[in-house]
Amino acid sequence: MAVARGRPAVPARIPRAGAGRASPPRRTAPGGRRRRRPRRRDRRARSPADHGGLRRSRGTRGAPGRYPAWSEGLRVRASPRAGFADRTLLPLRVGRRPRGIPRTRGGLLSGAVRGTPALSDPRLYLFSVLALFTAGLLAAWARAAAAATRAGRERDGWRGRPSAFELAVGFGTNFFDTLGIGSFAPTTSLFKLKKVVPDEEIPGTMMIGHTPPVVIQAFIFIAIITVEPTTLFVLVAAAVLGAWLGAGIVARLPRYRIQVGMGVALLVAAATFLMAIFEITAVGGEASGLSGGSLAVAAGCLFVLGALMTIGIGIYAPTMIVVSLMGLNPAVAFPIMMGASAFLMPVAGLRFLKAGRYGLRAALGLAIGGIPAVLIAAFIVRSLPLNAMRWLVVVVVLYAAIAMLRSAVHERRSRATGTGG
Repeated sequence: MAVARGRPAVPARIPRAGAGRASPPRRTAPGGRRRRRPRRRDRRARSPADHGGLRRSRGTRGAPGRYPAWSEGLRVRASPRAGFADRTLLPLRVGRRPRGIPRTRGGLLSGAVRGTPALSDPRLYLFSVLALFTAGLLAAWARAAAAATRAGRERDGWRGRPSAFELAVGFGTNFFDTLGIGSFAPTTSLFKLKKVVPDEEIPGTMMIGHTPPVVIQAFIFIAIITVEPTTLFVLVAAAVLGAWLGAGIVARLPRYRIQVGMGVALLVAAATFLMAIFEITAVGGEASGLSGGSLAVAAGCLFVLGALMTIGIGIYAPTMIVVSLMGLNPAVAFPIMMGASAFLMPVAGLRFLKAGRYGLRAALGLAIGGIPAVLIAAFIVRSLPLNAMRWLVVVVVLYAAIAMLRSAVHERRSRATGTGG
């Protein structure tokens, strides 16, 4: 008698015992115990909804093609056909590891949400060092302010809370700084015109007060714009070294020399604004990094710019020119110049703190007013037609430059006659 091979047919519904038909006999082990039927693993592929829009690629069991490319480094790539193009979270429960995906250190969700595994992105180390630099400056600033308060330091720039004008300067300059205009030239001009602090204390006040807003800008732009890590690290280090040496020199300069330096810095700033208005700039390329001799030349330029920034020459426009001349994408200038400023300002600020050449109240106004301005400009406004604002800044900066140079001439004459300090 021939026996039909294959899986026996399973009835659609097993009736209850005593309902007209006898229940099928139970399978029992030889010892009288019920034999447990092994559970069958459901090998059917999940639906696109279960996978969050992901489909399995064809392949043999256990082969690399079992799961698509998002399994490498846990990069999520949704299927546009399934309507999940903007989905970025992992479509799996925490702790579940599908077959074919290797184990990773830190678990499934150890990576960044948008696809970069944790601790594998060099920017995380850059952010950690930047946070340490900023914390060191803030701690030294708090100690210096407390020591000055205990000593009863009688100076107009150290007593009381920041005025509405100082808060407004911090907000306005950092708002347009985030959009690419810069903050040093407008701050120098406004402080000079309103005589907020003595001229020799303007560089230190800007270097200390603008640090918290610029650090926030650095976090934002370094996170969203891709730049080759070696290029970023080398250029930032060169700017920091230049600022350390430059701040030590500027903190010891007499007043009239600082006035001359800031006057020249304002004229340079006005020239860069005019170049931006008339679109006279280097075209740039598409590269995101430098190497060899071009990297060394760019590092030398950033070293000089870092030193000049301590006297009031902004680093943004010159960095944009250097980056474009080197063939980099002009967008790469944003993380470079923001990162360089964010690192060199705490370093230079420590030297100005040690020398005591800054205005405490005005610096607080820049910091307190600047932080919300950066967040509003970066996440709400994002872009504005800036040519009209650049023309206004050019007029104010030129007027302040002339006033600064005239003050330097008067200071020089008073020192020559022995009637000035």
